[in-house]
Parts: sequence; C-alpha cells; structure tokens
Amino acid sequence: MTSAVFFSFITSLFICMALIPPLQANAGRWRFMDLPGERKVHANPIPRIGGIAFGFAALLSIFFWVPQDPVIPTVLVSVSILLAFGIWDDRVNLNYRTKLVGQLLAVLVVIGIGHIHFEQIPFFYEEEVPLWLAVPLTLIFLVGASNAVNLSDGLDGLAGGLAFLSFAGIAYLAYLSHETTVLVLAAGFLGGLLGFLRYNTYPARIFMGDAGSQLLGFSMGVLVLLMSDPARAPFPVTVGLLVLGLPFLDTLAVMGQRLAKGRSPFIGDRNHVHHKLLALGLSHHEAVIVIYGIQAVMVGLAYLLRWQSDALIFTMYGAFATAMFALFVAAERGGLLLSETSKGRVLSDTKLARAGIWLSDMAPRFLAVVVPLFLIASVFLPGHVPMDVGYAAFSLFAVVLGGLWFMPEYRSHFVRGGLYVGSAFLMYMGEQSGMSDIWPIYVTHNTLLALIALLVLLSMRFSRGNRFQTTPLDYLMVFFALIVPLLPEMRADMPTLSILAAKLIVLYFSFELLLHTFTDRVKQLGLVSLWILLGLGVRAWL
Repeated sequence: MTSAVFFSFITSLFICMALIPPLQANAGRWRFMDLPGERKVHANPIPRIGGIAFGFAALLSIFFWVPQDPVIPTVLVSVSILLAFGIWDDRVNLNYRTKLVGQLLAVLVVIGIGHIHFEQIPFFYEEEVPLWLAVPLTLIFLVGASNAVNLSDGLDGLAGGLAFLSFAGIAYLAYLSHETTVLVLAAGFLGGLLGFLRYNTYPARIFMGDAGSQLLGFSMGVLVLLMSDPARAPFPVTVGLLVLGLPFLDTLAVMGQRLAKGRSPFIGDRNHVHHKLLALGLSHHEAVIVIYGIQAVMVGLAYLLRWQSDALIFTMYGAFATAMFALFVAAERGGLLLSETSKGRVLSDTKLARAGIWLSDMAPRFLAVVVPLFLIASVFLPGHVPMDVGYAAFSLFAVVLGGLWFMPEYRSHFVRGGLYVGSAFLMYMGEQSGMSDIWPIYVTHNTLLALIALLVLLSMRFSRGNRFQTTPLDYLMVFFALIVPLLPEMRADMPTLSILAAKLIVLYFSFELLLHTFTDRVKQLGLVSLWILLGLGVRAWL
C-alpha cells in the first residue's frame, strides 16, 4: 500500500508541474484568461489553466496506480465529464444552466453506472435507504459539493489549499479503515494540488478556473460517499460534513443569507468568509492562513468525532458555524479592524545589520554548496533501486534534458520538476533500503539534512528585499511536516512516509530558495537534477 500511495502522489505531482508551463504560455492564444472584474481581487489577466493541469494529472495517476476496483471506471468517466465541461466553461464562460447540465451528467454516471449513492442516512443506520430517497439526496449532495469549492475560490491559493486539507483528511480516514482505493485516489489529487499550489499562492501566476474548482468539489463528494459506504468504512455519514469543511459551510451560510434578504441564492456577492476577513483588515496573505486554520480545525474534528453519534456531530457542526459567523457579525457591527501593526513586515536594513548582515549572504551561499553535494552523494545510498523506479527516472531524465535543450525559456520549470521528483525518489529509496541500519551513514545523512534545514531558516529569516518570501503553501507544508508524525494509530509502514515528508519539505524549501536567490545557477541545478535521475536509472540496472 505504501508504494501505491507514494507513486500515485508523485506521478500526479510531476505531471501537473510538467503541464503547467506549456498551458500557461498558450493560455492567451487559447483564450483561457481570467480578466479583472468587480468581484475579483486581481488587477491583471491571469491564466486559468490550473484545473486542466491537476485534473489530467490526477486522472492519469488514478489510471496507473489505483488498485483494481469496480468503482474506478465510474470515477474516471464522471470526473472526465466534469473536467471537459469545466474546460469549456473556462474558455467561453458558460451560463449556469449549461454548467448544471455537466454536473448532472457526471452525477448520473456515478449513480446510474457506478451505483455510488448514500447507503445510509443520519439517525437511521439500521434501515436500508430506498433508492427513491438515496438518488435525489446523492444528486443534491454532489451538485452542492461541486459548487461549494467553486464559490470559495476567491483568493490566491484559497480553494486549492482548502481542498488539499480535505483530501488529506479523507486519506487519513481511509488509511484508518484500510480502504486502499480511497487512499490512493486521495493521494493522486493531493499530488496534483501540491504541484498547482506552487504557482497559485499569492501572488498567483495561474488560477484553477471552473475546471479545477468543480472537479475538486465533485471528487471530494464522491470520496465522501465511498467513505460513508458501510462495506468500505465504519464512519457515520455526518463525518463527511466536517471533512468537506469550510467551503460547504460557507456556501450554506451565504445562500441562507441571500434567501433571508429575498435575493437569488445563485447571484454572487461579497459575503463569503474571505470577503469578511479582508473587510476586517486582514491582508490577502493573512486571510488565507486564517481560513486554512479554520479548515484544519474542521478536518481535525472529523477525526476526533469519527466514532461519535450524529446528534453530537451535528451539534458540534452547528456550534462551530454559529461561533464563527457570530464573530464576523460582531466584528462588522463593532467596526473592529485589525491594526496595521499586526501585518507582516520586511526587516529593515538597520535591523538586518544588527542581526548580522553576513547571514543574509553567507547562509544561501553555504546552502548552494551543501544541497548539490548532498543530492549527488545520496544517489549512492539506496541499496536497491526497483526497475519501475529506474524506468521512471530514465523517462524523466529524457524529459528534463529535452526541456533544458529545446525550451530554454522554461528551464527553471524543468529543473524544478527534476529536483522535486528526483529528490523524492532518492529519499524514498533511502528510507526503504534500510539505511538506518548503517549507523554512520544514517547519522551523516540526517546531520546534513538538519544543516540544510538550519541554513534554510537562516536564509529566510535574514533575507533582504524580495529574495525569497514565504507563502501560505509553505505554512501548510510545515503544518503537515509537524502533525503527520504525531498522528495516532499509524501502522509500522506509515511513519516512514511521515519522515520522508519532513525530509522532502526541507529539500523543497531549499530548492525554491536557491532558484530565487541564484537565478544565474539554474543550469548547475539542472545538471544536479539530471545526475540524480540518470544515477537512479543506472542503479536500477546494476
């Protein structure tokens, strides 16, 4: 199971990162541009091709790595339908009726062909749900979930980060119930989202568009339905409400507010949670982090309440919603604004001088030496490299080499892809090969990683100007690195993945910092990525 989860994630991550540069370059010619508007926070046209990239990435990853299961063809077909309608919408701006047709077609495939629907309803678990009730409930739920993420997509990195947290919650619950299909499905979406979020965090270079937002909401809804099937998982249906989290809650609240004012629930306004946080005085960056925190709490409640009664879950859900929105109402009526002093500041040159100006230059320079040497040496650590990893490494080597040679304008993208995926293979093979049994190598390896982590922290802390800025995605990744090793009920093979995640986050931070700081050394980093991929390919044959 561990290998399937890892390869589903990494395949989706690489495909997404490989698709984004060409899609981004051709977005204007293909008319996939999001133009500024009254309800939008960006001032310039931005390509909305992210959903296409991570949608195809997730589909291909699912096709290659998910175990045989009767529901998989249905998931692939329904998600493909919704992705096709979303791409069409992003190009020509469909009206809501045509969008609804696409959503209904996808839902009908799920219900009619895949026989995926509510197998139980809250408070009535002892009774079989008749089809006349299960079908309309499933239809309303999936259409609502499809639109919930779409409506929450109002700030850079917001919808993607919320979906990332929801899929992570679904993956962990699937892991606890030994539901491999759902776990590997969720891992595929997580990989694609991670590749997308690197380009979508503030200030965003791409948007996901309706192709992405509808796809994410629908996919989360389908996975929640699979998790509510008693044959797959023992959790109550209501846990799904908490897993879907803030997008679903925000949509219900906003539509209820519109109906209470006698307005159509489908006409947009500026009453979503992110609009309220911006009105309270939070910056774009701060609002996204606060919403990530709320979503993380809701997903955490899904885990804590997974064995509890529907009455308790509904009570907690209602109390959470009431408390959150009461805070916004009180803040608006009281005119509460967060002071400007709470916002992030860039260290001044004077403060940098007192802290030690040499750190802002020397730490990245040390990092530029330590990271390549660490990666070059790590190629020799795995005791055995499987043939499938070797084939993948050779294929990726050819892609990166071709990109560096024939598409120099996208050199940094290919270097990123090679470093991200190559280092993931290296760290994974090292953990799987029993490196911890050779104490001197194990200590040296982890000491170097600790040194890299320290240099990254020093570089970020004493960075001057706009050399390297942290984003909400960075905080999200640090959160996962800290929380995953602490999760209870982990089997013997899963702590390996948590250690791997922590190591990769340290390396990914170092890659981004080096690519931002030393723009003239992209070729050298490209050679390092090629060495890693070629080395892994050769090692598989030896």
